[in-house]
Amino acid sequence: MSVTNRESGTNVHEISDGIYRINTPVVFENGNGFSFNQYLIADDEPLLFHTGPRKMFPLVREAVASVLPVERLHYIGFSHMEADECGSLNEWLAVAPQSMPLCGTVAAMVSIEDFADRSPRALADGELLSLGKHSVRWFDTPHLPHAWECGFLMEEQNSTLLCGDLFTQGGADLPPITELDILGPSEAFRGTMDYFSHTKNARAMLEKLASTNPTTLACMHGSAWRGDGAKLLRTLADELSV
Repeated sequence: MSVTNRESGTNVHEISDGIYRINTPVVFENGNGFSFNQYLIADDEPLLFHTGPRKMFPLVREAVASVLPVERLHYIGFSHMEADECGSLNEWLAVAPQSMPLCGTVAAMVSIEDFADRSPRALADGELLSLGKHSVRWFDTPHLPHAWECGFLMEEQNSTLLCGDLFTQGGADLPPITELDILGPSEAFRGTMDYFSHTKNARAMLEKLASTNPTTLACMHGSAWRGDGAKLLRTLADELSV
């Protein structure tokens, strides 16, 4: 793991071949900790998934630059409209002149065509996009865990699911990637701050994600996870059905 900013603790760790977790830990005044993760896929057409909040842009830019020149970025992707997902989208578009937003068709229609300084590359449900050696496939997951435009990317070379707010874990001092239980901590976090929409279609959408058989889950908050992702996603579906 490489620390790219000692004051903030922002760090970079390669969680699978060519996929880097950029992490900034935050400790609040009440002593509770949290973390903000972005994922960089280094390839012919590099992709950054999640931008981080606008105020974190200098930290994330510094971290990306430790892996590749920021002007090489081709896609700035995100799961849904929220500050930690795409708050600094336009800042990234400015420093990476050839880049474009990458999102689902609903996000493009209702928000990004207006919000972003450049038009997005909108992906349909199930659409595959090649980055070079890596390919990513978009899955619509409306209201899972929240937001109509929500969706996730599956990176197919390394079976890595960029799963956004699923399996959010509290805490600021967590390992970059773990094989230990993350469902328990994430469910405990959801119990204190229930951010799920509880859509009636949750099980079907989680089954769709499980059918991709991910072996790495790239979580937006907390540790990334390695193991039987299909089993974990189906267990989450059981938890949400209670």
